Order: sequence, then structure tokens, then C-alpha cells
Amino acid sequence: MTILIAYDGSDDSKAAIAFAGELLKGESAVVLTVWERAAMATARASVGLMMAIDQLGTEDAAVEKAMRELAEHGADLARKAGLEATPRCDPDSAAVWSTIVDVADEIDARLIVTGTRGFGGVRSLLLGSTSDRVLHNAGRPVLVVPAPDAASDAGPDAEPDAEPDAEPGADEAT
Repeated sequence: MTILIAYDGSDDSKAAIAFAGELLKGESAVVLTVWERAAMATARASVGLMMAIDQLGTEDAAVEKAMRELAEHGADLARKAGLEATPRCDPDSAAVWSTIVDVADEIDARLIVTGTRGFGGVRSLLLGSTSDRVLHNAGRPVLVVPAPDAASDAGPDAEPDAEPDAEPGADEAT
């Protein structure tokens, strides 16, 4: 079985790798980092940065190199978590989520693993979360791993069905 793990360096994507390693130890995994070329151009324009064409190529090459290193870092984390991992870095085709779905189709991934949130910022608020879009468009199983702090918000002693504001013994007859 080959699994595809979406990795952007966020704590959520690190938690997704750790959980996948724990759950699927020994499985083959592709750790995918998707970099947004359009987002880079938008960021440049928003701060009034106009660059000569030859500078853009150099800057894009530097960003691509950094994203490849990020994918390798994710693959290293996955190997340490017990997966047989290889890194992969792709520029987005239309959106990050669609690139993840396309790569999953290309490698015929049996499962896609992603964190609940990444470094999407305002863009993800406007367009919807990447994990949500992957979940609804993948056509294959998707494992969405919650943020590390979300899993511990309730605390270790919390009862799953307990109401958060209920006081102990409040429902007992007096």
C-alpha cells in the first residue's frame, strides 16, 4: 500500500506524519510538499515588488529548492516514524488541494493523510481548508489528523460524552 502524506512544515502536518507512522508502520509513503507559484506572484504584487523576468526565475528556483528541502525534511520525519518514505515536491496546478488529489491519483495512493490546518492563512479562510477540499474531492480514503492541541483540549480525564460546562454530580437527584 502506498500512502500520500501532505506536508507543509506546520505542526498539523508533523502530527499527521507521526500518527500515520504509528498507525501504518512499515508502509510505503510519499511525502508531498506543494508550493504555490500563484501565491508567490500575488505576495510580490501585494507589497509592490516588481522584478525583472530574469530575477523571477532565480527567485522561483530558490523557492523550489526550499520546498524540495521541506519535502525531504517531511520524508525524514516519516522515516523516523517508521514509514518507508520518499519526498516529492510539486508546484500547484490550480490549488494545493487539487495537486494533492492529482498526485494521489497518479501514484494510486490507497490513502491520503493530511493535518487539519496548515500554513494557509487568510487564503484558506476565503477558499475553505485544504484538508476539507481533499476530503470531498479525493475519491479515495482520506485520514485527517487533528491539530496536536485540539486532541488535548478536553484533557486526559475528560469523559467523551460529558458536557463541558456540567458540574460533577449536577445530574444526580437531590
